[in-house]
Amino acid sequence: MGERDEPGTIGRRVQQLRVARGLTQKQLAEPVYTPAYISTLEAGRVRPSDDALRHLAERLGVEFDELATGRSARQVTEMRLRLTEAQRVLAVGEAESAVEQYTALLAEAEAQELPEEQAAALLGLGECALDTGELVDGRRYFEDAEERLADAPLPARVPALRGRAVAHYLAGELRYAVYLLESTIDELNRGGLHDPDALLLLYASVIGPYMDMGAHARAAQAAEFALALAPQSGDPALVARMHRSVARTLLAEGRLAEADASLAKAAELYRGLQLRTELANCHWMRGYVYAQNGELERAEAEMREALDMLSAARATLYSSQLTVELADVLHRRGRSEEAAELLRDVLGGLSPERGAVHAAAAHRLLGIIAEDARDTDQAEEHYVRALSLLERAGAAGDLADLCRLLGDLLRRTGRVEAALDAYRTGLGHRTAPGTTTLGPAPAQPPV
Repeated sequence: MGERDEPGTIGRRVQQLRVARGLTQKQLAEPVYTPAYISTLEAGRVRPSDDALRHLAERLGVEFDELATGRSARQVTEMRLRLTEAQRVLAVGEAESAVEQYTALLAEAEAQELPEEQAAALLGLGECALDTGELVDGRRYFEDAEERLADAPLPARVPALRGRAVAHYLAGELRYAVYLLESTIDELNRGGLHDPDALLLLYASVIGPYMDMGAHARAAQAAEFALALAPQSGDPALVARMHRSVARTLLAEGRLAEADASLAKAAELYRGLQLRTELANCHWMRGYVYAQNGELERAEAEMREALDMLSAARATLYSSQLTVELADVLHRRGRSEEAAELLRDVLGGLSPERGAVHAAAAHRLLGIIAEDARDTDQAEEHYVRALSLLERAGAAGDLADLCRLLGDLLRRTGRVEAALDAYRTGLGHRTAPGTTTLGPAPAQPPV
């Protein structure tokens, strides 16, 4: 339970419990100790031995830990059960209710000076903030959780570090997110701290930023390590998250059937665990797989199901990101006006600090729709705004394609020099892929 309290604190606790139970000092002391010893102890002038505390705890009808620290093992166990319940509430998409539960638990954990439980409540609040798109608050919660766990081993701090990295990633700070994840992976592997759950969580989380930065080779390597680590993990939710992340690299390599199989495994695990928001993300990703394979009707059905689930869960940022991808499917199905309307609505909830990569995707698609309608000025404006967002985020994976679109538009309107500049910008990003701009890859895990 931790170190015992100071003698004065223990003495006051013994006296309060004795008086509450109507015992005299003599009755509390018998048959092993004297009333004088109890008087000295209650005055805080003696540090009681473990044997003395056990005797007093038995006479007072409390646990040893409660008398020594003011916290009972039963209280801590009950608090951990309530933390698990709050986690379940968040998993089924009831973020507001989960916030209330985590906030109350954090206050209790702080009152009882329980750093691990404080960190667990802060992690929960951070995950709630990610779900609702409150990225600054989420990052602060994760930072506070790290602070509470400052003396804990690195594997115990990994969920907080990963949460902070995801908050930066969703805010469009891809390079810093990768730095946080890679440096933690490196520290674990080089330090011999080969915790499979911690490593699996980090490798699964770094795949998304790698893909957006155009570091496809490194994403594939992370996916390979994650797949190798999965059998060592005892956390089915973590394994499911890994399968969902790995599907992106399989898809990039053209392995559509394997990507769909990974997503099916993830969805099965999430259904069994009743993790509604995560299951919605699986439907979203399966929709993306179908879209890449040209199965647009199936893609739309999967994405709409995911959007319904995320909207019910009030996961606003994820809903906005998914809407952008749904709009792309609608455009490809010939429903460009409907797609444009969705995109204009959703851009109000996205910004350079909140979903920058998807905001850029929305502007890119609006540019394509405007170009199809022969509105070149509007198309150029959207392409330039998308370019600015992607450059700020460092999303090299999408920059080259966007520069091609902008260059083609400028060339068709007779601005050849400006078109060449756009092409050169795109080529510059293609010749500096993530594998060189990110520095050396992390050390390899023993898998």
